[in-house]
Parts: sequence; C-alpha cells; structure tokens
Amino acid sequence: MVTVNRDSAVAALAAEWEAIAELCATLSDPEWATPTDCPGWSVQDNVSHIIGTERMLLGDPAPEIDVGDVPHVHNEIGRINELWIAARRPWSPAAVLEEFGEVTAARLAALAAMTQADFDAESWTPAGTDTYGRFMRIRTLDCWVHEQDIRAAAGRPGHVSGPVVEMVLDEFAFAVGFAVAKLGRAPDGSRVLIELTGQAARSWRVQVAERRGRLVESFDGGAGPTITLRTDARTYTRLAGGRIAGEAALSAGLVSLEGDLEAAGRILAGLGYMP
Repeated sequence: MVTVNRDSAVAALAAEWEAIAELCATLSDPEWATPTDCPGWSVQDNVSHIIGTERMLLGDPAPEIDVGDVPHVHNEIGRINELWIAARRPWSPAAVLEEFGEVTAARLAALAAMTQADFDAESWTPAGTDTYGRFMRIRTLDCWVHEQDIRAAAGRPGHVSGPVVEMVLDEFAFAVGFAVAKLGRAPDGSRVLIELTGQAARSWRVQVAERRGRLVESFDGGAGPTITLRTDARTYTRLAGGRIAGEAALSAGLVSLEGDLEAAGRILAGLGYMP
C-alpha cells in the first residue's frame, strides 16, 4: 500500500485543474473540436472525460445514453467514460468549461474535508486495491496526460516541469520495473538505466532477476548499466501512455539506446503500459 501525502496530492490536483482551465480558456471553438492522440476523442472530449470521472467521485450517476458500438472502447471503464463524453458532445465549449470549473471546485471542497487517515485508507484504484492517496496520485497523472493531449492537439506546448509533473513521474515510476522485466522481457541480470532529460530530469535504475524488475537506488556492487534508455520526461510519458510507439520515437530521434540494443528495443516497445 502506497502512502501519499494528502496536502501534496490535493495541491497537485488543484494546480492541474487550474492549468487545464487556463489552457482551455485560450482555445477557439475549432481548437476545441480538434482530434487528439486519444482515439476518437477531441479536445472537448478530453475535458468531458475528466468531468465525468470527477462527477462519479462525487457520487453522480453516469448519463443514460446509447453510445452504440464505439471502436476505441475495449472494456467497461471505457464504455462508462464514453457515456459522459457522448452526453456533452452537443454542448458548446463554453458550457463544458463552465461545468469543468464547477465540478473541480466541488471535488476540491470534498478533498479539503478529508484527512491524511482518509488518504491512507484502502481504496479501489485503476491499478488495483491501494490507498485513496494513490488513487488521487493516479488522478493527477490522468488529468496531466490529458492536458498534454490537449496541448499537443492545439499546438500549445507547456507544463512539463514543476510539482504536478514530479507527482506524475512518481506514479509512472511505480510501474517501471514491471514494464522493463515483464512487458519488455529484459534478460535476468540486466541492469537497466532509464535516464529522463530536460526540465524534469531524473534517473530510474531497474535490476532484473528471476524475471522481476526491481527499482533500486544503485546497481548491485556499484556496477554500471547493461542497457540505457535516454529520453526527455514528456516523451517517456507519451511512450508509457501509448501516445507514441517506441519505434516511432526512436526514428524521430526522441530516444537513444545503449548497451544490449536487442533487449533495449524490446523494453522500448513494451513501455506503453498505461491504457
């Protein structure tokens, strides 16, 4: 069970929702209709998705609407997400943005009434049973990733460093060992260095043994890495979030690989672990 500081998590969510509201307030109606890297979703759909999730956390029922057969929906969570989005597609961008402000204000009021003990309590999360605090850290990640989807679609890059991004990377780090050893099939004995560059620079070291990846401060015996994957933090989150394929990132010069290149290529290809 992961302990997440309540004050830090609430502050990160508040900052993230403010960033989304400020960004979307600058967009024209055509920009709100722009397709994003999320299959089937426009900029407006991304905002509607966040609204729907936060409304569910407030206890509101999902809209009763028939969305039909949607090719990009693969599970029940995806189907429920689509209900909130489809219900708001006829709305104007201004109406969606107004609701976003109302819903996030209500959620911040609810979070303000919670204690650290509440954040440490067991909870459902998209990653399985954990603490409510981790759930809120995942919410921060989800909202920031969709903010980046909006920025990419609208050509408004930004918000790639700071406390929100640090919390997002803390959550991404939680699955690095799994991505390297299970999805990337790194050989036993591998010492994998993932080096994130740019404004949110950090390094992750994964030691692989018995097909399990363990995040470590340093490799056993002070040894160097057998595999190095180097990219900027935003590209890593796009890889992990399935927004760009490893091969495409490599071809575009966004990623460099060193050491056992065959194994490094498998790890890169397996990084898309966040649906």
